Amino acid sequence: MAYLINCPYCGPRTTDEFYIKGDASKQRPDTIGDGTLDTWHDYVHIRENVRGRMAEHWHHTGGCRQWLVVERDTVSHEIYAVTPASTWATSRKGSSTAARKKPARKTAARKATGRKTGGRAKT
Repeated sequence: MAYLINCPYCGPRTTDEFYIKGDASKQRPDTIGDGTLDTWHDYVHIRENVRGRMAEHWHHTGGCRQWLVVERDTVSHEIYAVTPASTWATSRKGSSTAARKKPARKTAARKATGRKTGGRAKT
């Protein structure tokens, strides 16, 4: 089902011109180093299946090729706001990261073995 997204650069366009890239509310981990493997695993692979209002990254591949953050309802597909990703990211920098972080969830397999699931084995 195609619906319109009001691109700030090109005007109203159908969703056929866009490629959805996922949740925009996730915070990229600050560091790479010891003890952050679980944090990076969760950032890359763990996704919330939100029913309702959500902010998502969209790439306008069939138009201006700009990254946008589209706030929409995942059930009704109603669009609340469309913001350039750079503007949206800048506005988030000043807010507290502690309020946005969610507790890490471990699957039953990870709890039982203490290892990540689905990854390649080290050789």
